[in-house]
Amino acid sequence: LKHRCSRFGSPIGTGPSCLCMVSVVPLSRFSQIGRSTESMIDFVVTDTAGSSGQVGGAVGEGGGQSVQSTISRYACRIMCERSAPYTARIYAAGFDSSKNIFLGERAAKWRTSDGLMDGLTTNGVLVMHPAGEFVSEPAPGVWREISVCGNVFALRETRSAQQRGKLVENESNTLQDGSLIDLCGATLLWRTPPGLRHTPTLKQLECLRQELNAARPQCPVGFNTLAFPSLAQREIVDKKQPWVYVNCGHVHGYHNWGYRKEKGPPGPGGTAPAGTGERECPMCRRVGPYVPLWLGCEGGLYLDAGPPTHAFCPCGHVCSEKTVAGWSQIPLPHGTHAFHAACPFCGTWLTGEQGHIKLIFQGPVD
Repeated sequence: LKHRCSRFGSPIGTGPSCLCMVSVVPLSRFSQIGRSTESMIDFVVTDTAGSSGQVGGAVGEGGGQSVQSTISRYACRIMCERSAPYTARIYAAGFDSSKNIFLGERAAKWRTSDGLMDGLTTNGVLVMHPAGEFVSEPAPGVWREISVCGNVFALRETRSAQQRGKLVENESNTLQDGSLIDLCGATLLWRTPPGLRHTPTLKQLECLRQELNAARPQCPVGFNTLAFPSLAQREIVDKKQPWVYVNCGHVHGYHNWGYRKEKGPPGPGGTAPAGTGERECPMCRRVGPYVPLWLGCEGGLYLDAGPPTHAFCPCGHVCSEKTVAGWSQIPLPHGTHAFHAACPFCGTWLTGEQGHIKLIFQGPVD
């Protein structure tokens, strides 16, 4: 099993974390995932505290390391067959250095009808398989919980409840392209080689970025030429970077005016404070967040290699129409029993009616 993780600035999952992509090739029999840094763990996943406006917030507030991680030390293990079609199956918990399954003291455990032991991790390992083909007809399935023996259960009343859910006998723990694995602090996206063939490579993403810039989009007010920064330039806003009003989709260059006046006590100059991010679009007068646009740089999160014409709201990550439409309808676990759609590139909760917006550029791009 070969896996790779791409970490972004914001979390996806129940606790503050990162979104990871796991792709499979037949190199070894199984791999273990968890918070522990011991040699038995092949894929170490940690969580950090995020803001309340993002998917996360299990423990603590603000930046930095969370006080107590919600990810299990030995969260899960994935077993892959060595011969075609290389079927991969997921199981809760993992083996420690003494070759025993490791479960916390508060984890639910029981004896099955055939005399074997089974159990769940403290905060659970949740899996959701797509209802259809992930790349052709993306549709969310139903979140289930996986046990130590790989049995599938309905969700518990809360993530750490002692009473397990009802056994779902007609579903399996076999992973497929687009399966989501939530570890209560990090969410893994499982991609297969056939599925990844439909996604853009980094080279293709760079070509898309250059094509956008070659069209020389302009700010409709300042008439200055806009340009998307390189994929390597993350979280550093460039002076030529395009910005968008997420409630209407009009793309502009950066300007520091247009704040909506508050009905309550005004800030300096009678306008809303800059921290609110609420601006009035000079093209259509709609009021809403005004954020910089970033081209999504992890190709494995795309559903196709289409042109980047849409952006997630309110974070401003840009990708194809099919990608924003697919992720906007996928509910990701949050807290003890809540679900919310989020941007796959940064984990910000999606807002608005659709969770995404079509970008309206000024100039030959349209």
